[in-house]
Amino acid sequence: MTINRRTVLSGAVSGLAAGLVKRTAFAAGSYDPGASDKEIRIGQFGPLSGPVSSFGVLANAMDAYFRMVNEQGGINGRKITFINYDDAYSPPKSVEAARRLVEGDQVLFIAGAMGTPGNIAVQKYMNARKVPQLFLAAAASKLSDSVNAPWTMLWSTTYEHEGSVIGRHIASTWPDSKIAVLYQNDDAGKPTLTGLKHGLAGKTSQIVSELSYMIGDPTIDSQIVQMKISGADVVSLITIPRMASQALRKMAALDWKPKVFLGSGNSSTRATLKPAGFENAQGVQALVTRQDPGNPLWAGQKDMQDYMAFLDRYAPNADRADDLYAIGYTIAATTSHVIRACGDNLTRANVLRQATNLSSFAAPLLVPGITMTTTPTDYVPIKQFQLMRFRGEAYEKVGGLLSAF
Repeated sequence: MTINRRTVLSGAVSGLAAGLVKRTAFAAGSYDPGASDKEIRIGQFGPLSGPVSSFGVLANAMDAYFRMVNEQGGINGRKITFINYDDAYSPPKSVEAARRLVEGDQVLFIAGAMGTPGNIAVQKYMNARKVPQLFLAAAASKLSDSVNAPWTMLWSTTYEHEGSVIGRHIASTWPDSKIAVLYQNDDAGKPTLTGLKHGLAGKTSQIVSELSYMIGDPTIDSQIVQMKISGADVVSLITIPRMASQALRKMAALDWKPKVFLGSGNSSTRATLKPAGFENAQGVQALVTRQDPGNPLWAGQKDMQDYMAFLDRYAPNADRADDLYAIGYTIAATTSHVIRACGDNLTRANVLRQATNLSSFAAPLLVPGITMTTTPTDYVPIKQFQLMRFRGEAYEKVGGLLSAF
């Protein structure tokens, strides 16, 4: 190439124009606290200690995912700073953590906060401050109220939706069954029970035993004994994984073999069925929305292969079969999708706008065919489920997808 005065002048003009375009692009960027030309700060809280401290790995997965994102250049040229705090599954500590994230760390928004009680406790504060509280690892319908709490949104589905699908399945498959229910007496268990009864419709009178427990209770053995005495032949366990494991072991000890239903929150092979003993979990049915990394059924899926490669590089010490870690990965991927859609308009209002306009988004590790869709008036992203049955040492699919409607 020949370099002359015209070439130099032309290059200078081009360089000046490029510089102006670059400065104009930055000037056109819109930012709220927690975002800049170089950084996006995201907050999260959850139980790293306390009665459900095992759920804390979700935050570890999100942190690892954002480290991967940053290593690959960030999102739209900006690095992600992920800040999370322990709330010990205690609502007052959740409120403290949220205030610290918003007022101290000045995060752009909160994503993937873990637990129904804590998220409900901070919901009023987050909405008053107009800070998005998104893709929550919880399922209470109170957290998907687009009218009264428009800055708060779930990641998956609601307890009511899931309970309703289980109820409809029981009513149609075993119309003459006697049903026993064990539920956690809080904002997670009670809405699922409400949904179950809605799904049973005219067959709610077939519930012959309806018992509860508190999350701090050491055992639920006495409830299982009472449920057996009731004569129930179908059982719905609306519990955390630890209590579901206890229930399955106690049923086996009593030589009681009802049909057992679990939900998406307590059906993990690793966290529930393995501690219960696979021999005590045969025939257990569950609704799921995600691929379980501990199930060979999904090993050939590209999503699962990508996830395993992610673990190899960014979390080599993580339990590869831990479903909670996989949930954190999927929530972080969904969060990244929304940030990417924001472009240079990184205001809290635009983050919310993008989150509430998802269109058939196939988040990684969802069961094939299940996607996420939201609108400004519909804050429940997932409304389909896959029925599974446990056989041998893994779940198998039963039929096609079930819809909440």
